[in-house]
Amino acid sequence: MSVTPERCILLIEDNPDDEALTRRAFAKNNITNPVVVAHDGAEALEYLFDEDIHAAGASGLPILILLDLKLPKIDGLTVLRRLRADPRTRLLSVVILTSSGEQQDLVEGYGLGANSYIRKPVDFAEFMEAVRQLGLYWLILNTPPPPVI
Repeated sequence: MSVTPERCILLIEDNPDDEALTRRAFAKNNITNPVVVAHDGAEALEYLFDEDIHAAGASGLPILILLDLKLPKIDGLTVLRRLRADPRTRLLSVVILTSSGEQQDLVEGYGLGANSYIRKPVDFAEFMEAVRQLGLYWLILNTPPPPVI
């Protein structure tokens, strides 16, 4: 699976092991979009809403956001709430990728406008397959909305 690398994937993940695993799964599945990593919710919001970052050469808003829920500084549900409240980011594709199996997180995530909710598989082979399917659907099959200007 080869993806046109103009638009990045924003991975919002505080666990370095999960970040490395996700990057490895992208590489093994030939997902070539640049990956920008935010290690907490505040860093993610700064990346998404700071005009100076984008003026300095970042490739605009991401084509896909992979959002963990249990984040330091600002939690994932608050990040999602802020994304959906702003017209510039309201339509971005957001996949919650988390280890949380709490029903409340699932309901609130969808209620706030998540496009998908995926529990991180514990098994590496299952995780690789989940990332392959994520890439296939969100980066190849799905037609994202045009960027808001």
